[in-house]
Amino acid sequence: MLPRRRHELPPTAGLPLQLADLLPGAPTLAADVAAQLGTPPLQLACSGTAALLIALAALHELKPARHRVVMPAYTCPLVPLAVRQAGLEPVPCDLRPDHYDMEPHALRAACDERTLAILPTHLAGRVADVDDALAVANNVGAYVIEDAAQALGARRDGSSVGLAGDLGFFSLAAGKGLSIYEGGLLAARDPDLRERLARTAARIAKPSPSWELRRSAELLGYAALYRPHGLRLAYGNPLRRALRRGDPVAAVGDDFALPLPLHAVGRWRQAVGAHAARRLPAFIEQCGVRARRHLPRLRAIPGVAVLDDPAGAHGTWPFFFLLLRDQRHRDAALEQLWQAGYGVSRLFIHALPDYAYLDGIVPKADVPNARDFAARSLSIGNSAWLADADIDAVCGVLEAVA
Repeated sequence: MLPRRRHELPPTAGLPLQLADLLPGAPTLAADVAAQLGTPPLQLACSGTAALLIALAALHELKPARHRVVMPAYTCPLVPLAVRQAGLEPVPCDLRPDHYDMEPHALRAACDERTLAILPTHLAGRVADVDDALAVANNVGAYVIEDAAQALGARRDGSSVGLAGDLGFFSLAAGKGLSIYEGGLLAARDPDLRERLARTAARIAKPSPSWELRRSAELLGYAALYRPHGLRLAYGNPLRRALRRGDPVAAVGDDFALPLPLHAVGRWRQAVGAHAARRLPAFIEQCGVRARRHLPRLRAIPGVAVLDDPAGAHGTWPFFFLLLRDQRHRDAALEQLWQAGYGVSRLFIHALPDYAYLDGIVPKADVPNARDFAARSLSIGNSAWLADADIDAVCGVLEAVA
């Protein structure tokens, strides 16, 4: 059994905050990130989920007769919850075998004249196939919203993800690269659509002093504890408690409830994000350097597949996402690694139809590839604190169980 690491590693690579980031400043976060990514003006929201809610509300105004939103059957449970809160119907679509993209035939079968939007998802910093979603959407008259919550800084054919479809959104949640503890950015190429998004946000996401006070306190906690010496308290101990009581959904933070928070982001948190964003390009590059150093070792392990990008795409590397030969091998690896402090975890526990608390929200569906994907996958955090000795220890376990 692998001994527990003295200091906890995170399951994702977040951009650590510095003391100077917490000083007051100009609330230019959205403009600064747009300039770095080379995108049209971005709109700030209180979370990536809130950005999706604003997008859905704006698009539904344009096509009120349409009410279905098609998404991968393996994605964050917040996505169907946002769809439901917007008064719409989530439609899970099965995946390609051994992949995060939606299966083309299943996608075509899921879309018709009732479809408002399709959500291709840039999972784990990898770049999704948006072209297939665009073709299907064009055929049925739907919109394409790129879910780039985990892929801020990823590029496709030289341009930022989130711009190939009608809309795209990014997350600024804790641990997802640049963070203001909870935040999101919404992108749209069309100026008229951007104006509609701004009007929608002003109407449904009003300032909330109580929520902003809470998020500000949580951001201070993130600044203090998102380090190996603090992550045991903030992440490792709650993880182990949840696993001891047999609750893997709580262990990875997959347990959510309606209604989802929807409010404006205050000036101080915007300034904190703007300060930290100055280090974002270097941070993304450093994640890529670490990934290129560790990927050959991971790829050489028999029975282990590491998800990567298609040709012409350059994703970010917040963590490595692996598929093992079967669930038995995956579970054997997690038995040694999940609680050992090496940043090894699971991304989402189930395919969407299999979450008990989503019963009545996500329809029952035959999604065998998504279920297989959930059963065989694990992740390894790619933070700045992941040393060569740590990856050697993780690979040693994977080689032993393989």
